[in-house]
Amino acid sequence: MTPVHRNIDFKERCYRLAFSMMRGVNPETGSAILQRMHSECDFFRATPAELQTVMGMKSPLFEREYRDRLLAIAESEAVYNDVNRIRELYFTDNDYPQLLRECSDAPLMLYAIGDCDYNNSHIISIVGTRHATAYGVDFVNKLITGLAEKVRNIIVVSGLAYGIDIAAHRAAMSAGLPTIGVVAHGLSTIYPSSHRNDAARMAKSGGMVLTEYIHDARIHKGNFLARNRIVAGIAECVVVVESADKGGALTTARIASEYSRDVFALPGRTSDIYSRGCNGLIARNVAHLITGADDIIEVMGWETAEEDGEQKSLFPELTEDETVIVDYLRNKGDARINAISVETGISMSRLMPLMVNLEFKGIVINIPGGSYRLS
Repeated sequence: MTPVHRNIDFKERCYRLAFSMMRGVNPETGSAILQRMHSECDFFRATPAELQTVMGMKSPLFEREYRDRLLAIAESEAVYNDVNRIRELYFTDNDYPQLLRECSDAPLMLYAIGDCDYNNSHIISIVGTRHATAYGVDFVNKLITGLAEKVRNIIVVSGLAYGIDIAAHRAAMSAGLPTIGVVAHGLSTIYPSSHRNDAARMAKSGGMVLTEYIHDARIHKGNFLARNRIVAGIAECVVVVESADKGGALTTARIASEYSRDVFALPGRTSDIYSRGCNGLIARNVAHLITGADDIIEVMGWETAEEDGEQKSLFPELTEDETVIVDYLRNKGDARINAISVETGISMSRLMPLMVNLEFKGIVINIPGGSYRLS
């Protein structure tokens, strides 16, 4: 079996795991500690007195017994993760979800089964009631199908719960999209157990099951509310599909709004219990009213697959140098010939005939002042 963690020493992983388990430490405080202590290893090897001196404060986190206990748990966790091919996503690593890292209360460590390119994709979280109606499930299916047809590199996130959550995961897999299930427990189990096969399919089809909890963490009511901040923070936008006046979906919407994420909600009849929460979000201007995929695409400014194809076909017969020039002008706008030469690295002797060819093809125009722009 190929190890999941190839580039990190086992002991270093244990220090990172233990560091991530400390109570009340978020990315900001974690970074502040590491800035002064230089590394997790130095933090755990230091005496309580040394930590107090360096940090300029007393803290229960500095007690030797507490840190040793965390290290023992971490060593057991690292072994379990290796055996079960569970990935560790640490907050200082490049493979930690970038959008989530921006959130002040993001977990220091995430555990994942499966892998997907979440840092180079559009991520949408879809949440809603566990008591989904045919209206809500049908909308989820149409929304995800529409997004899959119109936008490249979409990942669907939800909480692997009953109702709207599992409908979103299944619709994503049916549409050929990767999907991430954020769970509120360790990865030694899947809750609810009836979704275990779905979780396995997700991990095998380019998606992930993700959690902040060590493998044997017990299922606790408070974990489900804490999980919602990951569902909100990992995504560019959150869609609420059916919710009563109270519920976890509305909590996720509130957190998403606090994270400056766009929130969308599916409207429904005022007499429908599971439309009241969505109608309220829309009425209070917390959420955009949504009727389909086009609403999200427009508000988010996502490029559609059709537009992407059109852009790629605009200049089908460009040479490598011509492509460099066109890309430069697309990003820069107007530019003088000297600037184009310097910033593209194309000598003036080569550049002049290239510009003539591009003008002849109708791709660039020469404007007064000796500058060029795309036509």
